Amino acid sequence: MQNTNYKNIMRNSFKKPTLALAIAGSMFVAACNQSAKKNTSTMTDSTSTTPQLPPASAFEKTINGKQTHLYILKNKNGVEAAVTNYGGRIVSLLVPNKDGKLTDVVLGFESVDGFINSKEPYYGATIGRFGNRIAKGKFKLDGKEYTLATNNGPNTLHGGHPGFQEVVWDAKQIDSVTLELSYLAKDMEGGFPGNLNVKVTYQITDDNAMKVSYLATTDKNTVVNLTNHAFFNLNGEGSSTILDHLVQINADNYTPVDSTLIPTGKIEAVAGTPFDFTKATTIGARINTDNVQLKDGKGYDHNFVLSQHDMSTPVATVIGDKSGIKMEIFTEEPAMQFYSGNFMQAQNAMKGGKKDEFRTSFAMETQHYPDSPNQPTFPSTELKPGQTYKTQSIYKFSVVK
Repeated sequence: MQNTNYKNIMRNSFKKPTLALAIAGSMFVAACNQSAKKNTSTMTDSTSTTPQLPPASAFEKTINGKQTHLYILKNKNGVEAAVTNYGGRIVSLLVPNKDGKLTDVVLGFESVDGFINSKEPYYGATIGRFGNRIAKGKFKLDGKEYTLATNNGPNTLHGGHPGFQEVVWDAKQIDSVTLELSYLAKDMEGGFPGNLNVKVTYQITDDNAMKVSYLATTDKNTVVNLTNHAFFNLNGEGSSTILDHLVQINADNYTPVDSTLIPTGKIEAVAGTPFDFTKATTIGARINTDNVQLKDGKGYDHNFVLSQHDMSTPVATVIGDKSGIKMEIFTEEPAMQFYSGNFMQAQNAMKGGKKDEFRTSFAMETQHYPDSPNQPTFPSTELKPGQTYKTQSIYKFSVVK
């Protein structure tokens, strides 16, 4: 647990807006490099040793006639990221901690087979065609009902099957810090209408920020909600609980859910509830509160309605209690799903061999609201021919000493 001095330092750091602009940390990206750099060292997952990227050879595989690879991005400051085009997944993200030591802050596997066989299908993945849940796997569009694969109790989660995490993306390395992934989701793939052309671009900037840009077009009316599902531990992968991470979310409201985690349609204030992260609070401070929303979600697994989402102010800030690594998230999206690793069950051995134990990572998925196609009062996720779906999110890393 943190001592009082540490907590005060952490909380004070949230009050300095200039810190958000002067980021000297790092971020993740995947870079497409057909001659991907081969690194035969073994990935470690502890802040006590310097992590290395997984071997590229472990990501060479043919899936449904398409070749998978591991691609490397590295900026001039030495920040490194690895991504595979299998699911557009972030495999590793190495950023400096408060002592200047590189730390892998993203959970992943040492081979493509690890992702394929994982009990948790979304590690590091690009999510689509529709991120989050759709109630009962059905929605109506232009008077027609569409039926999707249900994969989360009675509901469809993250696009159902096949989701974007299951496909091999086409990859193009633009330069040493920029990767472009593209995929054509065909009409009625997963039950969704329209041929959807999707492009996701990852770019690491010189100030160690990661810019993730999404573009999509369709030839038929459809719904789209894209995001990324990196699982973070800012103390380093394999560094135990994330409950002492300090979190601030710029959201005065959230969308409560029913017992199957579908929004009820209400938008409620966070004030006076365990969902109030408007002031920096540790993840674990109220996670076991006697609250029906926390019971249904088994912790935090909720959509926060962002108060401001114009890329000028962080929508969320997280600080690792041991590493001092600070992550700030900026987005154009109106909402963000905060997930506290409630369904992690130590079923997978991650990089370095440690298991994905209960609540040893968290996710913050920038997005439109869950179940938007069935909830007309929520911001629309409809995309029509001639329109372009365009959105971006930025992740910036610095340190608090």
